[in-house]
Amino acid sequence: MSTDLQAIFARPIAHRGFHDADNGIIENTPSAISRAIEHNLAIEVDVQETADGKALVFHDYTLDRLAEGTGKVIDFSSEDLLRTHMRTGTDKLWLLQDLFDLVDGKVPLVVEIKSLMRRDAQGDFVRSVTDQIAGYRGPACLKSFDPDMLSIARSRNSAVLRGIVADGAEPGPAYARYSRTDRFILRHLLHAPRTRPHFISYGINDLPKAGPSLLRSVFKIPLMSWTVRTREQRMRANRYADQIVFEGFDPDAEPRSS
Repeated sequence: MSTDLQAIFARPIAHRGFHDADNGIIENTPSAISRAIEHNLAIEVDVQETADGKALVFHDYTLDRLAEGTGKVIDFSSEDLLRTHMRTGTDKLWLLQDLFDLVDGKVPLVVEIKSLMRRDAQGDFVRSVTDQIAGYRGPACLKSFDPDMLSIARSRNSAVLRGIVADGAEPGPAYARYSRTDRFILRHLLHAPRTRPHFISYGINDLPKAGPSLLRSVFKIPLMSWTVRTREQRMRANRYADQIVFEGFDPDAEPRSS
């Protein structure tokens, strides 16, 4: 395992930053990131593509839930988005480079690229994010649910750490466009010979599964589990994963087992 990957897995990973909406600290905002840094936690963030190809630090495909706006992120320029406030708290929307400037190598970063599931896998956007991570001074990696995004990142710069996000891929809205065979491939990470992930990020409620377990045990690919919110989930993660992506509690205050 590389030094940077060891650093990424060394500490619990704060899901969308160490957020606390009840106290005005909203996910994926500078406030949530700063709080994670204060607690020496690794940080996972999401990035969405803007109309001008920039990486907005934001989870949702639309602004409506969290920001003072409405509509799809991809329909707005970064200039317009940077003027937009969150619905609660004091933060505005911001870009990946702004996040890099704030964190500045103090703690590890996991950047999840949110996919619009287009046939081109948003290739230009993925290459841009890959380049930004390659130029960042500090432990950082990218990950995505979309194997095609990982393939593009690998082709762009194979040295940039990349991980596949996956879960049980059960029938439902999230997998409506996938066939049963597609979902089987995603569930068991059968694309791994093509995508060559450096790590796995797998849904805690769907562990264990044969694919990720095999890659972890035989090929020594480390596995982080998401999103851990309860003691029971943390105990499951202790058995089947190497680190947690968590929210809703302080991992340093929670016992690791009963």
